[in-house]
Amino acid sequence: MKKLSIVHLTLFLALAVLLVSGCAKKPAPTPTAASETPVVVSERPVGQDVRGIDERPVTEGQISEQDTAGLGMGQASADLQPIFFEFDQYTLSPQARQTLADNAAFLRSRSTVNVLIEGHCDERGSDEYNLALGERRARATRDYLASLGVAPERLSIISYGEERPLEQGSNEAAYAKNRRAEFRIR
Repeated sequence: MKKLSIVHLTLFLALAVLLVSGCAKKPAPTPTAASETPVVVSERPVGQDVRGIDERPVTEGQISEQDTAGLGMGQASADLQPIFFEFDQYTLSPQARQTLADNAAFLRSRSTVNVLIEGHCDERGSDEYNLALGERRARATRDYLASLGVAPERLSIISYGEERPLEQGSNEAAYAKNRRAEFRIR
């Protein structure tokens, strides 16, 4: 009988040790503000240098001969226009598809230009929701450009959610301008 109690006690202690060590919770990482650390969704392959990213938005006439020096493109006239989305949507409208077709033509003619696609949202919704929606917008944009013949390895995406509004304000006009995908030459 004493032998059985010792076995039970040993088993009980072993089970308690397993439960305590198996259920130990790791401290949750302290969240950082979304404006300090944007969510990078798709990056260059591991080992590539991230220096040299041009953070300027690309607009017509902004890519000059100096910007393309060494790329074998000569003087270029860029027309990488942003696209806009409906409220709480990441599907591409017919107008957005036409804009992306024009952007794809530009990118196909300049095969050495790499682009960072930024997904943006208006201020409505939580930070987490808007970061995820911005990611879906950037991903939909990248996937459509790839379907138009732009090499996917030339396209990276990032979501800024609501953190980089194009226009300040809490009205529909400002919201409509902030629901967008923008392009930056890397």
